[in-house]
Amino acid sequence: MAAPVWALPLHLTIVWRVGFRGWGADAIDFYDGLEEDNSRGYWLAHKATYDQAVRRPMEELLVELADRCGTGRIFRPNRDVRFSADKSPYKTTIAAALDNGGYVQFSAAGLAAGRGMYMMTPDQLQRYREALAAEPSGADLVRTAAVIRQAGIELTAHDRLKTAPKGYPKDHPRIDLLCLKGLVAWKQWPAAAWLATPKAKAHVVEFFVRTDPLQDWLTAHVGPSSVAVG
Repeated sequence: MAAPVWALPLHLTIVWRVGFRGWGADAIDFYDGLEEDNSRGYWLAHKATYDQAVRRPMEELLVELADRCGTGRIFRPNRDVRFSADKSPYKTTIAAALDNGGYVQFSAAGLAAGRGMYMMTPDQLQRYREALAAEPSGADLVRTAAVIRQAGIELTAHDRLKTAPKGYPKDHPRIDLLCLKGLVAWKQWPAAAWLATPKAKAHVVEFFVRTDPLQDWLTAHVGPSSVAVG
């Protein structure tokens, strides 16, 4: 007869592998508190909650997404305040970037996901506009954008021109997309009970499935920057 768990030697450790189960109320409470008191004192006092209720679920989610989306990298929680008037030391979100061009973010406001090229370099922007104006690549992106928007996903960028880019007429039929300085699909889900369940992963996966054609287009027609860094 096997010995009961309480009778096992103290040096033995029993580990149950637990997959992603979502973010619970403790995670939302953590960020609600951080928004009210963004200080080192609050952070240190609640660091264990951050590690267990906020960061661990993100790590578990990235592990489960790895086969489909590649490696995920969690951004550091500290803000870069060197050139900011806001000297709050900590971000009020946890976010991660994935090899598939995806982005996942959790905060007190809920869950969000993004995909695409948020800020294009000049050479990327030139290739983007040339492909958008050409055929059949331009028509392909217009159709892809329409399908994504019909699914309730926003298409946006970090900035846009106030007028047509140089060399393109103001009445170009694709002027809305031509004026963007990047192209990103974005979806925000408000905080709800399902955030504390594996359904949170299902929402992210569905988002990536729906935005695969956008990422494929950007990879084929824009690609990485050819400008040397440093």
